[in-house]
Amino acid sequence: MTDKIEIDGAMGEGGGQVLRTALSLAMVTGRAFQLQNIRAGRAKPGLGRQHLTAVNAAAHISQARVTGNELGSTKLDFAPRAIKAGEFTFNIGTAGSTILVLQTVLPALLQAERSSRVVIKGGTHNPAAPSFDFLSQTFLPLLRRMGANVEARLVRLGFVPAGGGCIEVDIDAPAQLIPIALNERGKIIRRHATIWLAGLKGKIATREKRILQHALGLADDEFTIECIEDSSGPGNVISVVYEAEHVTEVFTSHGRRGILAEGVAEEAADAAMAWLKVGAPVGPQLADQLLLPMALAGGGSFYTGSLTAHARTNMAVIQKFVAAEFVIEKQSESVCRVDYRASPEK
Repeated sequence: MTDKIEIDGAMGEGGGQVLRTALSLAMVTGRAFQLQNIRAGRAKPGLGRQHLTAVNAAAHISQARVTGNELGSTKLDFAPRAIKAGEFTFNIGTAGSTILVLQTVLPALLQAERSSRVVIKGGTHNPAAPSFDFLSQTFLPLLRRMGANVEARLVRLGFVPAGGGCIEVDIDAPAQLIPIALNERGKIIRRHATIWLAGLKGKIATREKRILQHALGLADDEFTIECIEDSSGPGNVISVVYEAEHVTEVFTSHGRRGILAEGVAEEAADAAMAWLKVGAPVGPQLADQLLLPMALAGGGSFYTGSLTAHARTNMAVIQKFVAAEFVIEKQSESVCRVDYRASPEK
């Protein structure tokens, strides 16, 4: 398959996931693509610093021919060649998400001929992006169950807007992923909440802890409060972890100007309670993140709540690169089953 794939970046929710998934699958399949209307659904369309870093990282790793890789660009042509392994360092230069840049290049590096180490500098806990805690405690353990050996370390926390964070990731390759089935959550084994503060008063954490205790019934020994001394700027992040028999879910909220500490805590508590109420093993963010590994594995299934527009957009992009079908079956008013079924080559 050598024809260039045409993608409209305004499709679905019109965000950066269209770009990241296209880059990932272009590298894995060797198929070139042209993407127009990049991030058309966002207040500032086009390539931001984080997105440009992902493009340049993907181009470097796959030795791609690329045009349109500049800040603000709304059109990109990307033609990958051979994937190369190695030791890579990518610096976003802002508080842009290190996790999303990793998400872009990880599938290709799993297919490389030998192992790699990737260092990415920027934000580690970003609104509207998976946190490092989600990566390390939710996503990577499932990826290891699928046959990949990936280890990530948090070198330094990076909050919005200052950034300054750093992650290191070791990727054993080549890796052949196998399908995974997440049909049930099982009993809750452990729960824990961590509150990070940098350059802010300690009473913020006290107020947040009070709300989390009231909403989720967490005990004192189920909390960790960490005051970060070497942060590049102020920050406040809450991470609530529920470890069940078959999956661990992480719910994150971020302090920001104009939002009281109580409001930040309520966001994390509400997300956790929604997952507990639905009863399905896979939460909204994990449902989105599992789609690409399922495509690489050639199969898989999971139970989740209602699929987000983000996840449905991701499905549509995946199907532009691979012959496959996502089958969504409603199980109840609040739960659906998602199956990935590979089809014969087009």
